[in-house]
Amino acid sequence: MAMQLIVNRLEPLTEQQLEKICTLQQSSHQAEDALSQGKEALQQSLAETLATGSSGPEGPSGNMANYMGQMAMAMGKLGTLEGFLRQADNARQQTLQEMHRILTTRQSARALLLMNDYSSRLRALSSLWLSRPQE
Repeated sequence: MAMQLIVNRLEPLTEQQLEKICTLQQSSHQAEDALSQGKEALQQSLAETLATGSSGPEGPSGNMANYMGQMAMAMGKLGTLEGFLRQADNARQQTLQEMHRILTTRQSARALLLMNDYSSRLRALSSLWLSRPQE
């Protein structure tokens, strides 16, 4: 979404740039969708693992080994979740690098300024939302 907003506000782009950006947007969207689906499935699995082990070692089964096994499995899933987040960050970084290759120096500088402005506005909106009176 941020990429589309930026592209719309850049100075005129060549037809070749537009084609490359469109291809980049499609591939980025597909990669993010795949990562999001995997992350959501893993989060669900992690929640189920934690819910199963929530009774603790003195729970109904009282089996310390079973509890420790469930917690080890949950820790492994947390590690996998961290991997998903790293992959998402890497995909975003690659997208930015590819945008830099597609755009001219002037367009890249303008895009960076636009991204900074977008991020600042998003942070301000988030702050306003968090400071709103609760009903």
